[in-house]
Amino acid sequence: MEALRHKKMAEKHKKYHPTKALNCAVPFCFFCTMNEPDPFLRTFNITECFKEIPLRDDPESVLALSGLWNIAMTRPDNPEFPELGIFECMAKLISRGVSDRKWLFRDQNVYIPYYAAHIIGSYAMNRSEFAEIAVESGVIPPLMELLRGKISWVEQRVAIRALGHLASHERTFESVAEIGGETVKLAMEIASNFVENVYTQFFCLKQRLKYQRNLLTRGLGGVEIENRKAEEWAIQTQCWSLYLINCFARKEKHLNLICKTNFLKNLCGIWGGLINPESPGGIGLLRTLCKTETGRKAMSDLEEVLKSLCILARTSDEWQIMAIDCLLNLIKDPETRYRVLETSVVSLVDLVELETGTDRKKQKLGDILTRALLQDYHKIKYGNQKLYSERATRALGEIWDLKVEKKRKEKLMSEKEMKKRKLLVGILKKQGNHKFRIGEIEKAAMKYTEALNLSLPKMRKQRLVLHSNRAQCFLLLRDPEAAISDTTRALCLSKQGSPHMRSLWRRSQAYDMMRLSKESLMDCLVFVSCRIKLKHKIPYYAARMINKQMNATWVFGSLKSRTLNSDEDLVRESVMAECGDGKMLMKKMRQRKNG
Repeated sequence: MEALRHKKMAEKHKKYHPTKALNCAVPFCFFCTMNEPDPFLRTFNITECFKEIPLRDDPESVLALSGLWNIAMTRPDNPEFPELGIFECMAKLISRGVSDRKWLFRDQNVYIPYYAAHIIGSYAMNRSEFAEIAVESGVIPPLMELLRGKISWVEQRVAIRALGHLASHERTFESVAEIGGETVKLAMEIASNFVENVYTQFFCLKQRLKYQRNLLTRGLGGVEIENRKAEEWAIQTQCWSLYLINCFARKEKHLNLICKTNFLKNLCGIWGGLINPESPGGIGLLRTLCKTETGRKAMSDLEEVLKSLCILARTSDEWQIMAIDCLLNLIKDPETRYRVLETSVVSLVDLVELETGTDRKKQKLGDILTRALLQDYHKIKYGNQKLYSERATRALGEIWDLKVEKKRKEKLMSEKEMKKRKLLVGILKKQGNHKFRIGEIEKAAMKYTEALNLSLPKMRKQRLVLHSNRAQCFLLLRDPEAAISDTTRALCLSKQGSPHMRSLWRRSQAYDMMRLSKESLMDCLVFVSCRIKLKHKIPYYAARMINKQMNATWVFGSLKSRTLNSDEDLVRESVMAECGDGKMLMKKMRQRKNG
């Protein structure tokens, strides 16, 4: 009805306001339509243009799609095109690209499905009413075809983005959920394997498909830019696939699929990295799963996942709080409490003095952790409840001593006694420093331990230095786990927003000794950032550490060492082997091989 109204109004305006004839032979040409000054004619012509584009064999269609892509990227909230049929047009173009190979590989048509899926995703991103129009226009089936890999990894990337935006809106989630089982499976597969697919189907090829190179670099750049963009797109697509899965997890749909053992283990290694810092990566989905009974049960049975959360909880990663929140949810659930406590309390004991606030009544996170960990400690201390791990039992005892017993003694202590205790702690610290300087590292660590045992909770500055100094001793004694524990405690005692720099550097070294490159890198970057804020020079040793860990955390690093097929085999296996570009690559490879 709306289109008919526009048509009648356009005909009326044509009669009374004739426009100048243009030198364009193409009816309803997109570029002529965009230059139409009359708003009614423009509206009618755009509607007709969207109907015509999928039916044409015009080599310039790709230019129209490129223009629409640019408009959708810069003005995703503009209602003009969504209301005039752009979604139906894009859906038909994708369907044609998937089903008609001759058309796809003719002229520049191979770019069209990518642009079409990207345009759908951009308009569906912010406004739910646009997402509704998209679903009603039938965009989901063609997007699913791209998600299945019917063209290439490049189109898979934009399909997962578009479906993620459609699933994020309350009104359109159910439409995506109708084929939810397959969608979740494909998204899980992409999250787990996409980096490897990009490596084998693009990065490791000496002769790459031209259209993929152009899409990556927008036609501006060489191999170096292509490599950087391929890495960026691989990580980005992993995060988008997790975003789509997260939409289902929030609604508690297909949790049995999502909570598969191998996938949960894979999640621990997925992060947005420095390229995509806004995405929480795997930890974002794990946090959502921790809010469901099925998710908590599945995670509590996997020691690898629990250890990964414990490591993240003691890092400078901005998603540290999410990891702590996951562990808190697991500990508060009576069904999973003791299984998780056995593994996590040894790490969480280092965080009980964390000053960071949370949304929960603005309490200190350390105090929330303490209450959760000591919730039924009386059953362990005085009753029959026992933990299997002696280390876990000792850690709970340490929390009780620090947060309950010592605070109680501190309240009862006179000012004179407190001064005497401070003096004694200072003497032991000096003795420890002397032992350290003369090379008696073990004795120095013992002196620092004595001082810490005598110190009171209010002596935050003294305890910070003692923990950091003892961590240095543990580093020299080749005990990185103990060094991480002490540096984490020192960092919890330092002021929020101003972390103790020496402790950051020492923990970075300790993580490096444990071959935890990502954690070492994050600490080192925060250490350098603190020095820059204070206008200090960046030490050479810190620059070397960053370089080392950047190489170690490179997204394709683990894949480069694997034995791969020849370039020719990889191109042949790809769907794109059918296009002229792919055939030319294979011909060149055979010629090179035959000398």
